[in-house]
Amino acid sequence: MNIRLKILSTCTSFLTVLALFTSCETQEEREEKDWCVFPEFEEMELVWADEFDGPEIDTTKWSFEIGDGCDRPDSLCGWGNNELQYYTRNENNAFINDEGQLVIRAQREIPPIEGREYSSARMISYGSGDWKYGRFDIRAKMPIGTGLWPAIWMLPSDTVYGVWPRSGEIDIMEYLGDKPREVIGTIHWGHDRWRFNTQYFLAEPPDPSFHDEFHLFTCIWTEDCILFQVDGQDIGVPNTRSTTLPSTWPFDQFFHMILNVAVGGNLPGNPTPATTFPQEMIVDYVRVYQVP
Repeated sequence: MNIRLKILSTCTSFLTVLALFTSCETQEEREEKDWCVFPEFEEMELVWADEFDGPEIDTTKWSFEIGDGCDRPDSLCGWGNNELQYYTRNENNAFINDEGQLVIRAQREIPPIEGREYSSARMISYGSGDWKYGRFDIRAKMPIGTGLWPAIWMLPSDTVYGVWPRSGEIDIMEYLGDKPREVIGTIHWGHDRWRFNTQYFLAEPPDPSFHDEFHLFTCIWTEDCILFQVDGQDIGVPNTRSTTLPSTWPFDQFFHMILNVAVGGNLPGNPTPATTFPQEMIVDYVRVYQVP
């Protein structure tokens, strides 16, 4: 497999609405990349993993967030993004297939479930997998179709710096179902207003799209830097303490992992008549490494 990197871009924005912009790599960004020192893979050891070998989802490692967000204390109806799905723990929304892989399935519900036309699953490692720094490898295959929004991401286990986004968010991989050759890596932070850095990775033909084959999504996170990779290739340049200033760098606390498939919302838009259901994100494994 030879995925070619077509776009290397970073984005820093001071918006109050979700937007994605790109800019060319500057000399300063190249110097930031040289400044970050990441441990070699051989220096790290496996500290947490799920190979999804068992017949059922391991509930000692994963729990489920249920609903549409409307009953949460922070009142995140549509999970804060105007999403359309209702998350369940039903076996038809999240299960282990015959290949020993996790399947998170989004499907249309007739009649609607709790007023929502779509169902899906959102699995979190909170309380059983919480880490500060390390390498995070997730091998997965994406669904396809307008309005699908799978993500592999991390949130702080304790909001030490305040409510979102002050305590940070690390999006290892986001994907829009109508752009099957593009994935996104993002960090969110900000005490004075919402800030984020977004980086893009595009697989060019004849390389397989993210829907056609499994790909490895990686985040390497140290005390001062966060780097995203796809199949071992860097996505842009590392995010660093200095590039997030003057806001406080919140990425010095424990974070947990989230695996989910959203339907609709601000970023992907809603499904169209051409979007077929069910659709699945399939995860082959999740592995976490740290320096001993």
